[in-house]
Amino acid sequence: MPNPDWLSLAARPGLPSPSFVVDEARLERNLQLLTEIQRRAGCKILLALKGFAMFATFPRCRRHLAGACASGVIEARLAREEFGGEVHAFAPAFTATDLEELLGLADHLVFNSFTQWKKWRATVHRAPRPISCGLRVNPEHSEVAVPLYDPCAPGSRLGITRAAFEPAELAGIEGLHFHCLCEQDSDALEHTLAAFEAKFGEFLPRLKWVNFGGGHHITRPGYDVERLVRLIRGFRDRHPHLETVYLEPGEAVALNTGVLVATVLDIVHNALDIAILDTSAECHMPDVLAMPYRPEIAGAGQPGEKPHTYRLGGLTCLAGDVIGDYSFAQPLRPGDKLAFLDMAHYSMVKTTTFNGIRLPAICLWNSASGEFRVLRTFGYADYKARLS
Repeated sequence: MPNPDWLSLAARPGLPSPSFVVDEARLERNLQLLTEIQRRAGCKILLALKGFAMFATFPRCRRHLAGACASGVIEARLAREEFGGEVHAFAPAFTATDLEELLGLADHLVFNSFTQWKKWRATVHRAPRPISCGLRVNPEHSEVAVPLYDPCAPGSRLGITRAAFEPAELAGIEGLHFHCLCEQDSDALEHTLAAFEAKFGEFLPRLKWVNFGGGHHITRPGYDVERLVRLIRGFRDRHPHLETVYLEPGEAVALNTGVLVATVLDIVHNALDIAILDTSAECHMPDVLAMPYRPEIAGAGQPGEKPHTYRLGGLTCLAGDVIGDYSFAQPLRPGDKLAFLDMAHYSMVKTTTFNGIRLPAICLWNSASGEFRVLRTFGYADYKARLS
């Protein structure tokens, strides 16, 4: 159920609109659970920056997590400069420029194909610091319902299939990485792990580590933590020579820790009541259109559930910039504030300035202490800096 304190937060005087607000107390609860799993299961958990890269929270995160994983050189630089700990990097392919920079940033490099590994292994071996190299594999086992988010969908460009695997080229490779899940429970990992071991288990005695990737919804209420711990411990028992098992959730770190606060600007009518907001699905919540999904709003219900139903529309010129239909106990009026729930992960890192729409401010709040800070606001300079 939505926590009613988000409603009072949205009405806070001086809160910019739109704005992302992350609650440090909720973030700490997630991190404590991840710490406990690391202790019990004997694994290391990394923060996936593709899901959550709010570096103002990194001092708190690094007290709990082993490091961060990056999807390329820019995230790797942020991880090295702001997070510390272990820095892991993966990309479907590396350019020469990016790889040279990564040699000074990453502790682990994961390659997406044997072609990439053979092209860059001599360069990596000449690096002035030790770098552990791995390969991303594709167990060809799908658990994700939405094809857009399924790394193991037929024809996927991500990971090496068993048919394309080249055992003779494993010299210098220390680990295997698979990423197959998206917002799923540990039963999906159990099925995936069985497929991974069936296809690639014979190569594990030659390696030092395995990375189970992300998509583990560990901090979601009802997630089967006990099964996760049992799976990791069982895997380690079956492969005692492996030094480390990694997990790299991004969403689970920030799940249910933050909101996007927006303001009603106008109400129009065209077959139904439509509220125009100062936010945008296209610019600020792109997964609403891509997945698609309907985010929850604190205090709102399904269409028709409460007396007053509205379609919520964004501020861009895109005809389909619609967040969804919601009902409210009271009529909406211009100036009313809405709090879209669970917006700390992915939404914040995916924002765009399409149409010149202002990016949401970024704020930190602590629901336990009451402390509130506006960390950053955005404007014309941020839009212009992306263009030339």
